[in-house]
Amino acid sequence: MNYFSSDFKLGILGGGQLGKMILSETRKFDIQTYILDSSKEAPSQFGATQFYVGSLMDFDTVYQFGKRVDLLTIEIENVNLDALDQLESEGLPVFPSPKTLRLIQNKGKQKDFYVANHIPTSPHQRFVDLKALKDAVTSSTVEMPFVWKAAQFGYDGNGVKIVRSAIDLHNLPEAECIAEQMVPFKNELAVIVARSVSGEIKTYPVVEMEFHPEANQVEYVICPARIDEKVAQKATDIALQVSQAFHHVGLLAVEMFQTEDDEILVNEVAPRPHNSGHYSIEASYTSQFENHLRAILNLPLGSTESKVAGIMVNLVGEEGYSGPVVYQNIEKIMAIAGVTPHIYGKRETRPFRKMGHVTIVNENMIEARKIAEEVKNSIRVISEKLL
Repeated sequence: MNYFSSDFKLGILGGGQLGKMILSETRKFDIQTYILDSSKEAPSQFGATQFYVGSLMDFDTVYQFGKRVDLLTIEIENVNLDALDQLESEGLPVFPSPKTLRLIQNKGKQKDFYVANHIPTSPHQRFVDLKALKDAVTSSTVEMPFVWKAAQFGYDGNGVKIVRSAIDLHNLPEAECIAEQMVPFKNELAVIVARSVSGEIKTYPVVEMEFHPEANQVEYVICPARIDEKVAQKATDIALQVSQAFHHVGLLAVEMFQTEDDEILVNEVAPRPHNSGHYSIEASYTSQFENHLRAILNLPLGSTESKVAGIMVNLVGEEGYSGPVVYQNIEKIMAIAGVTPHIYGKRETRPFRKMGHVTIVNENMIEARKIAEEVKNSIRVISEKLL
């Protein structure tokens, strides 16, 4: 099929920053791209061929949107899967498939899937609601500390909490959840796997993630990970095992823990471009966003190798500020060689909201990490309005 400068229409469910970055690739290739998002202020509103506002969870909205396009993909997992089932049954290519999304959308099912497919992961228990979890804690069926996760609709650190005492159970939502055993680990890693319709597979290098201690958000993504080569190979092999089990098409980001004794445990996955791959825009021969397109259109996958060391710094709203965003000191970081800011197009900031990222590329990893620290300490995402 002729995708380029043609009548072909690619549909994307979700118009956030991931959609915006996919659009940079569709515009490069002159592919018509339709976006559906629930907010008229979504970052993708300006770059799409057509932009539609509507609920991603509403059957009719998603179904009617799908009828306008020739192929459908996602940039967010929380979409109406019944509509995708119907569209797929009528012949519309949907990647990743609703079958894959059903396994991933619910974190309880996702964890059960790892166990059933002999994929190493931390022990867990599922609960229909918070009361069932509290009863299990009272009867010592669940031992503290543990990691509480909402089964659905978690994002950017929301829907995850470490429970160290009964007090920590207060104010958690009355919803389906899981309790994961806490595992001592020394690194949080990720591997992005690209898999095309015809089954061609490539992996990006293992990256290392450093998290904000309070917000449970990634602060830095470091590529390549500063780990032993044998550990990196083990992580890659497990990511490929996960990819094969899900039979996904497109990108699959596999987040993992490296334990104190160098075992690899899968934490969770995302079947789409991912925060851990943003560095690839500047540091890789082929960005994750371009390879996602190549994979779903069944085009040859591009090289996933890195040209230079890359570090990604997340830009999130500073605590204490809410309102029209101001990027303070951005000129200072733009004067540093190898530094590229990406602004997502969200006009309103609030504490810990993802507002952009900065990529640092350098032939020397130690120097790149130093510059990343300087960037993090220099730029502030604030507002003129205090909370």
